[in-house]
Amino acid sequence: MSPRETLSRVEPLLAGFGITRVARHTGLDDIGIPVWCAYAPNSRSIVIAQGKGLTDLDAKVSTVMEALERAVAGEPSVDLVHGTSSRLQAVGHTTDTLNCLTALHKPDLGPDEETEWVVGINILTGEEVYIPFEAVVLDRTRDARYWMSSDGLASGNNVEEAILHGVLERIERDAFVLWQVSGETDRYAGCVDPHDFQDAALDELIDKIEAAGLALRLFDITSDIRVPCFTAILGPRDIHRDRDIRLVDVTGGTGAHPSQVRAAIRAVTEAVQSRLTYISGARDDISAATFSRSLPPLMRQAFGAVAIPSAGATRRDDMAGPQHQGLSSLLQHVLDALRDRQIGSVIAVRLSDETIPFSVVKIVIPELENPEGERARRFGTRALARAIGF
Repeated sequence: MSPRETLSRVEPLLAGFGITRVARHTGLDDIGIPVWCAYAPNSRSIVIAQGKGLTDLDAKVSTVMEALERAVAGEPSVDLVHGTSSRLQAVGHTTDTLNCLTALHKPDLGPDEETEWVVGINILTGEEVYIPFEAVVLDRTRDARYWMSSDGLASGNNVEEAILHGVLERIERDAFVLWQVSGETDRYAGCVDPHDFQDAALDELIDKIEAAGLALRLFDITSDIRVPCFTAILGPRDIHRDRDIRLVDVTGGTGAHPSQVRAAIRAVTEAVQSRLTYISGARDDISAATFSRSLPPLMRQAFGAVAIPSAGATRRDDMAGPQHQGLSSLLQHVLDALRDRQIGSVIAVRLSDETIPFSVVKIVIPELENPEGERARRFGTRALARAIGF
């Protein structure tokens, strides 16, 4: 479905979901890469949603869908079951208390503690799995036992598309955490030249960034799951000069996709979007102190990384790869990559009502790492193993 068709289907629904305004932020910066935002003043999480893309239409659809998925996740259309893990298991149900998502200063859910549960599907096996509702809902007006985040929250024109987006986001977040805990030498060894992809759209993005007087470094952070993933770091061209640089002067973005070039484009456009987040000052989840903090030395060092010159041939071969496959094939490719790494659980919970013309899902993959957040457990086994060199 084209972006224009998607927009025509969902635009009449915006007011009903509390989205009062959609605005173009692109002109607040001098790069010219499209970034849009959507406002939902009574949101149960953050008020501002943002979207980016190669065109204004792409970016507008991106922000609208993100705002809609947050609105749905704040008050999802799901059936709840009240009970304990022990009782559910006694009648033959599979449960997962998701201790990896327990909130900071909160105890894990005990086997005989009452809570509300929602049923999801482990899409690797087709098995139903009951998980705590508070690990799925995005309503920060609640005093929840679980860390609430948009991680793995995704929307699409249909359920399959939403699931693909959510699974890719979880793979991306896992890869980024593993990259963060790697040693400094390994972290910057994966620097690549964006022009090696020989992709017109990516080249145009880089040309706009350079014309704006900025520098960009792109790093291949693909994990052992082997779904391509990149992170982009964007900052002042004169970053190596002896002067104080604020944290907000350097922004980053990460992207994952079976196509290497699409993953790279996602990373670059997200870094630009993050820059506009700070320029606009509109996001309500950024504290005032963020704008006065100095840039950590390690982030400055990233701009000294040298691209690997021989990697381009491999990336050009990717042009005949999965990006030309259908949606079902792409999703199967990604799920097979998870199976190959013995990941056993990919839980999908549909949050949206079937009567609306788009789908919202929450994807939970307990074995993968989670991004930074107020959880009782910052890292899982994958990050700990990477940090100690296993």
